[in-house]
Amino acid sequence: MTSDQNKDVQNLDDIREVVENIGSTRADLIPVLQAITNKFGYISQSAIKELSGLMGLPTKEIFSVATFYRMLSTQPRGKHVIQFCESAPCHVVGGREVFLALQEALNLEPGQTSPDNKWTLLTTSCLGVCGVGPVILIDTDMYGNVTPEQVKIILSRYD
Repeated sequence: MTSDQNKDVQNLDDIREVVENIGSTRADLIPVLQAITNKFGYISQSAIKELSGLMGLPTKEIFSVATFYRMLSTQPRGKHVIQFCESAPCHVVGGREVFLALQEALNLEPGQTSPDNKWTLLTTSCLGVCGVGPVILIDTDMYGNVTPEQVKIILSRYD
């Protein structure tokens, strides 16, 4: 068995454990997918197939849910995921300039992951804190009232 096969088997064991801990009903699907995303950074095709068997749901349904929600991903992401709010309230208080500063600092377009797998840059329609826009969410850390000058300082906090 190759190391990749060993890794895949370990991942499937972990997926079984997630389902055992959370549950296997249709109502448990989103929490299960979130736990898998948190553990591995994304939801692989092998994970979707395993979940289908464990939860009795079609792979098509699981994939549909996994690709619908921004918090979930079926593609590997960087160590740190940056979500930038591009809603109108953030835009009118300087969001475009902050976003351009982010793109320049990271050399990424929305949806891309850096070659070193440190960063993934995403845009989102709203982070729910319009009163403190422009807003950036890095992993679970929220930054409000961000200026272009603060972008590099904020990014430097992450290894």
